[in-house]
Amino acid sequence: MKVHGLLLLDKPVGLSSNVALQKVRRLLGADKAGHGGTLDPMASGVLPLMFGEACKLAGAALTHDKAYEAEVRFGIRTTTDDVEGEVLAQSELRPTRAQLLATLPQFTGLISQVPPVYSALKVGGKAMYRHAREGRPIEAAARQVRVDAIEVLDFDGERARLAIACGSGTYIRSIARDLGEVLGCGAHLSGLRRTQVGQYRVQDAVTLDTLLAGDAAAAAQHLQGLLTLVAGWPQVVLDDAQARRFAQGQAVRLTGQQAAALSGMRAGMSQIAVLHAGRLAGLARQATQPGTRATQPDGLLTRPGSQAAQPGSPVTLAPVRVILE
Repeated sequence: MKVHGLLLLDKPVGLSSNVALQKVRRLLGADKAGHGGTLDPMASGVLPLMFGEACKLAGAALTHDKAYEAEVRFGIRTTTDDVEGEVLAQSELRPTRAQLLATLPQFTGLISQVPPVYSALKVGGKAMYRHAREGRPIEAAARQVRVDAIEVLDFDGERARLAIACGSGTYIRSIARDLGEVLGCGAHLSGLRRTQVGQYRVQDAVTLDTLLAGDAAAAAQHLQGLLTLVAGWPQVVLDDAQARRFAQGQAVRLTGQQAAALSGMRAGMSQIAVLHAGRLAGLARQATQPGTRATQPDGLLTRPGSQAAQPGSPVTLAPVRVILE
């Protein structure tokens, strides 16, 4: 069955993101499926699921900021930095609310963070959690991540419930671990719920129980069209002849109002949603020369030093992704 679109799932605790995805894929009868932003089995919350041609947009459309509600338990360190790991150390020390509040500014802004030993990051072509399970844990190099805000929602001396807004790639488990380290008592992540991925909120997501209680037709009512994934992007509408060229992977030259719609954009920096006949035809980037094609390994055309197009100047679009819905 040809199924195309985005479905926002409120993933339950206890299932991996892939298991949840496959349950919905089988229900819909979709041939192709993927998800955006993995949630661990212990976590719940909004999980964008893509089906059919929407899978081509995942990398470009879902590298969004995220928001979480996290529960941190103090006094216990674990192997996985969360509740599912083995206990490494325990402490009788507990922070006060004042100490917690005084520490949080160290964890906001651009910070250096070491990913958990049990993570999906690959070292030597193998996920770190696989190395750890084989008895050869590897510590990844620290990397810079962005944390926009941390707010204390609740605190009882033993646990803190935090609202965290952060950039993509931030590990909440690492925040919990490092928070306990700074406070001198150790800590781990004891609960996690993702409340937002970019524009997508958990309030707008459907639960797995609701989906499985119905049939494929009922589940399909929760699908959002491909245009949802590119809402707010620069857009250009092609005529029939241009659309045929674009569908064949050929660059398309724009003039007049089409070009004017993209004036002021820095070439090679922003992706453009390409529309035809009321549907999404694909993604493109501005090229600086007619006939330029997207040839980079990741499918993205990049030309360092490209200048912004001048109003009224012809613009050439280089295809990045072609959608065959």
